[in-house]
Amino acid sequence: MECTVRWQPDAGMAFSAETGSGHLLSMDGAPDGGGRNLAPRPMETVLAGTGACTAYDVVLILKRGRHDVRGCEVKLMAERASSDPKVFTKINFHFVITGRGLQQAAVERAVSLSHEKYCSATAMLAKTAEITTSLELREAG
Repeated sequence: MECTVRWQPDAGMAFSAETGSGHLLSMDGAPDGGGRNLAPRPMETVLAGTGACTAYDVVLILKRGRHDVRGCEVKLMAERASSDPKVFTKINFHFVITGRGLQQAAVERAVSLSHEKYCSATAMLAKTAEITTSLELREAG
């Protein structure tokens, strides 16, 4: 896997990233650090990527188990250390899973498998952060 990150000097503290798969991602800093608040902060993209990583796993595990999953949302609430490096110290993943006839135990198992076995982003962040999860099931209409 590879990625090239380029500073955009004409835009203050903005950066563009081109991923190995050819996609572009923009990031920017806060105004108090010279940024213009035109894109997510780099650490916000780390958090978003982690949420997408675990959501991907959960959906895939449920689909492979032939569960009728129709939606998956993950809200992440994170705390960071107060001094540099400001690593994540706590992250709660709140899953909202929508489907038809989903069983609580199956969804809990999918979340558990993602966090304990498959999600590499969560595994890395768990080295510095206390990881907690919560979940709610919604019946699809």
